[in-house]
Amino acid sequence: MSEPSTPRRERVVLAQRRGARRVRTRVEVREQTEVGDALVRGLMRAQLGLALRLGVTTALLIASIPLLGTVFPTLGEATIAGIRLNWLVLGVLIYPLLYLVGRVYVRIAEQAEDDFLGLIEEDTDAGVEDVTDAGVENVTDAGVEDGQSP
Repeated sequence: MSEPSTPRRERVVLAQRRGARRVRTRVEVREQTEVGDALVRGLMRAQLGLALRLGVTTALLIASIPLLGTVFPTLGEATIAGIRLNWLVLGVLIYPLLYLVGRVYVRIAEQAEDDFLGLIEEDTDAGVEDVTDAGVENVTDAGVEDGQSP
């Protein structure tokens, strides 16, 4: 009888190297080099600018409620269930507005963080592309039988 045939070994070789820039950027952030420090400061500056814009807008909106009552006296004297409209808006209706502003801030801040992490870490999609773009090189087992590595 003949010897059982051993399957041919295949070595997978990547077609091209990707992600070298991402690795370098990630190292620069971890080691706190000038470039990494600038990237982190940019993220913090973007989040601070967002917080200031939303805070000022919210403060102006809240401050405009009593001013509207002063400018338009009939609006300031209007009552609902014995409570002045100004106090009703400032005491009750302001909370959904604050909740909405908080949700908007978190959403945009997380989007900025995701963009930052996109610069730093490798995308999982890029890893999948690397595997599908891999070239396959056939290697015979003849060298292995002789004790040599392929």
